[in-house]
Amino acid sequence: MSVEVRLDHIVKAFDTTVAVNDVSLEIKEGELFFLLGPSGCGKTTCLRILAGFYEPDSGTLMFGEREMSRVPPNKRNTGMVFQNYALWPHMTVFENVEYGLSLRKIDKEVRKEKVHEVLEVVQMPEYADRPVNKLSGGQQQRIALARALVVEPDVLLLDEPLSNLDAKLRLEMRQEIKRIHSQVGATAVYVTHDQQEAIHLADRMAIMRDGSIIQVGTPREIYRFPTNPFVASFIGETNFISGKIQSLSNGTAEIETEIGILRSTTIYHDFTNGEAVTCCIRPESIHFDEATAEGTSNRMSAKVLNATYLGRIEEYHLALADELTVKAVLYNPRTHGKNAGDTLSISVSADDVIPLPVAVNLPINRDSRNGTDLTGAEEPYSDEEERENL
Repeated sequence: MSVEVRLDHIVKAFDTTVAVNDVSLEIKEGELFFLLGPSGCGKTTCLRILAGFYEPDSGTLMFGEREMSRVPPNKRNTGMVFQNYALWPHMTVFENVEYGLSLRKIDKEVRKEKVHEVLEVVQMPEYADRPVNKLSGGQQQRIALARALVVEPDVLLLDEPLSNLDAKLRLEMRQEIKRIHSQVGATAVYVTHDQQEAIHLADRMAIMRDGSIIQVGTPREIYRFPTNPFVASFIGETNFISGKIQSLSNGTAEIETEIGILRSTTIYHDFTNGEAVTCCIRPESIHFDEATAEGTSNRMSAKVLNATYLGRIEEYHLALADELTVKAVLYNPRTHGKNAGDTLSISVSADDVIPLPVAVNLPINRDSRNGTDLTGAEEPYSDEEERENL
């Protein structure tokens, strides 16, 4: 079973620190939704509110048609996967997965059937009788997922579940989480600060900063159409070039910059002539002369400062002006690349020049009593909270 999750104007403060500031979100039934942002942005506090570890100071939390704002964790029918797995080291795999069903006083035979079913889902049935402390990190993560899924939660909550794994295993577990979510169809809310993890897995995501939602959308929407420079820099790498709108006509802008006029056809903000903007240009959007497509309008000369060969890509740092440097990425470099000191011609498609507002009114957590700017504070889960969610 899965449900729609809705947060309406949720606020949560700790003493004088506002950790979640007027957050409103709609998470669709069966969606794998990510909360993404830097440390202290409020994403973990939002997850704790969903789990019932925290009650919001104001606002409403809904699971489907049920208000959950004051419902205790063990009455919410959520399943949670913790960063540190929170498995019982003295129990077998079977006993760990069964634990939540035992607390719910499910019949023994039904428990046995459900445990075996979910171990099949995570592809671990042969490990049922093995002590959990004899498993690898990736295997323990699968068991933590199985324990959360076995209770058939309305909402599955995942708190940075891959952060303790090495890079190779993290990539493998991304695929497993995607497969498992697709198979069970649960509404899932996933917290992380790993942008690649979010882009790889999310149906949609919310970018958070200072306790507030900055942008919500699909990974493609947020990467291709960031709402402001903060989002553009947080999701993927980017280059910023300052400029001023010189002319606007039929969805095309001519932007005056220190490297000349840049032409953009990706205009989704309401700009005016003469307005200052920041041009976002992704490293992969910069083409070298031999790779330049016909009709590309933004051409310029660049000097190679350094080049780094990384196998499937080659990274370049280029100087476009005395104090302006950009990063470029060449995919599948087959021959010897450019050397430091080389001069080359580069180009950027007008579709890949994204002008963004300079004066962005980013939400700020502010203590209404004294006007002090505040930063969201988040704390790790306690053992009691982990057990309470089983």
